[in-house]
Amino acid sequence: MNGGEGTSEAEGADPVPLSALQHAVYCLRQAALIHVERMWADNRFTAEGHVMHAVADKGGGRRVRGTRRVMALPLASRTLNLTGVSDVVEFIPDGEGETAFPVEFKRGKPKLHRADEVQLCAQALCLEEMTGRPVPEGALFYGETRRRVVVPFDDELRRLTRDTIAALREVLVSGRTPPPTTQRQRCRACSLLSLCRPDTFARPVRAWRRRMVEASLAEQVPS
Repeated sequence: MNGGEGTSEAEGADPVPLSALQHAVYCLRQAALIHVERMWADNRFTAEGHVMHAVADKGGGRRVRGTRRVMALPLASRTLNLTGVSDVVEFIPDGEGETAFPVEFKRGKPKLHRADEVQLCAQALCLEEMTGRPVPEGALFYGETRRRVVVPFDDELRRLTRDTIAALREVLVSGRTPPPTTQRQRCRACSLLSLCRPDTFARPVRAWRRRMVEASLAEQVPS
């Protein structure tokens, strides 16, 4: 690994998990609930995601038309204090060696937010540090469309990725969970909704209990 002479941006702190960056972009509170408070709950979306990663998680490698393909490759960045495992990294011959091309498997289809892109870009930053060579782009493979979406790692995405890493690192180091997101539409697909916002479920239950009690009392009143 070519770690360079740089030092970690959070010397002595635990590494930031690459997988947590997707949570942090979607909702920083969700990331804290999972990685600080150690809460987790599966729903249909998370279960489908587990199935999508089943093959890549087995690891191993092979060569396809001259391209070396490595599954479940461990990644790390000392300067950004990141660690994790890629789904697939393709090493493409380019005349001067090989250029890394990370591929991340996702369930569903492309999203309006950039959570998937940030997670992929963070893998590229690790690969650049590990190989000492630029990683200009990668791809997201979505299970619903069965197609790759090529993601260029431009300055804007790299800046967003570094900002997300910094924000998540601050949460992990402080141990403080941020308040719920104001983007309530994202809560509907979140498997942690009942843990994050218990009042969302408590109010309907209380209302139902009150109706049942009132109905029971009404039946007891003599006509």
